[in-house]
Amino acid sequence: MSLRVAVVGSGPAGIYTAEALVKQSADPVEVDVLERLPTPYGLVRYGVAPDHTSIKSIANYLRKVLEQPGIRFLGGVTLGAEVSVDDLLACYDAVVYCTGAMVDRKMGIPGEDLLGSVAATDFVNWYCGHPDVSPDKFELDSPEVAVIGVGNVAVDVVRVLAKTAEDLRATDVPADVLDRLADSQVKAIHMIGRRGPEHAKFTLKELRELGEVANADVCVRPDEAVVLGGDFPRQVKGNIDVLRSWSERVPAGRPRRLDVRFWLRPVEILGTTRVEGLRLERTRLSQDGRVVGTGEFETLPVGMVLRSVGYQSVPLPGVPFSTETMTVPNVAGRVRDREYVAGWLKRGPTGVIGTNKSDAAETVRTLLADAPSGAAGSIDDLLAERGVRPVTYDDWLAIETAEAELARTLDRGERVKLVGLEAMLAACGRTVT
Repeated sequence: MSLRVAVVGSGPAGIYTAEALVKQSADPVEVDVLERLPTPYGLVRYGVAPDHTSIKSIANYLRKVLEQPGIRFLGGVTLGAEVSVDDLLACYDAVVYCTGAMVDRKMGIPGEDLLGSVAATDFVNWYCGHPDVSPDKFELDSPEVAVIGVGNVAVDVVRVLAKTAEDLRATDVPADVLDRLADSQVKAIHMIGRRGPEHAKFTLKELRELGEVANADVCVRPDEAVVLGGDFPRQVKGNIDVLRSWSERVPAGRPRRLDVRFWLRPVEILGTTRVEGLRLERTRLSQDGRVVGTGEFETLPVGMVLRSVGYQSVPLPGVPFSTETMTVPNVAGRVRDREYVAGWLKRGPTGVIGTNKSDAAETVRTLLADAPSGAAGSIDDLLAERGVRPVTYDDWLAIETAEAELARTLDRGERVKLVGLEAMLAACGRTVT
């Protein structure tokens, strides 16, 4: 008798979990990877910047996992809608939750809910063609934009805002989004960090890429680039050196300007109905290492604020959740009898894509040691009874083919993403129900 496992979520954590189950189990195993969207790969498809093709190539590895015997992709199946936790436990010996961290943390300042104040994840989802975000969500009609945060996601957002539409033409950016980027009125982009250059979270490679954007002058204020002493890791030293070199640059008068700012924290987003400005306070570190305000303020005349201050997970219906850690409580991946967790939902939004592989392996070791059993029903029968027709892996391949054909039609790169559930389902001969 095969071990039957449901993996909820088809991002890297979910697919690495499926791979680990097949590799580690001494007995036959059947794994169904359930996904609410018609498309797999999670943040590899909808979170990696379109011009980062080398990172997107991870999808080729994930594809091979989904094509292994014993692993199925079931798209269009949402926990809490088409199926419940009890349904899954009736149909599988074990369930592993791998839905990641899907929303941005809020800053908790006045004006944060004004029109034009949005999560960076919404903007990333927009230029990545996520079906949850309409192509007309962003107008880019403000000459100045602020991006709060100095991590890799913030750098990606800034780089996409700074580039021309022509720079992104060969990527998989949806056609309607590319048109919006071509009409962008953005002239100045402010990337803002609460601490100093030595505390920034971006990687050296990502940082250097900003300096290579031909369409924008990258500027750093000399006083904000100062770092006093410290035995820093090689990565941090590299960041500091790059930022110092930028502080010595003379702007060349390029169409856009990118200001990388440090030691500033947002205290209020200004405006009546929409964003009209951002008030910032100069910061410093207290003796115990906390960021504190100095009472010195400045205001930027921005019409859009994108916050990129970290991801967090959201609760799943019927699954334990800690609002303190914003994760599913677990011990080495075990949540409770026959229920497990992996990825960011397990440990929080830390590490890189590859970190999910070792994380998934730990959870699977725990699962296999427990030797869970209890499956009696059939997920295929249950879904059929409810009139739910999952998106199969072959359906997903049809969507991929349609995106490649669209790219050829538009004379653009290898693929152009289809936008919206209707278009994706139509590509595989389906309709939205």
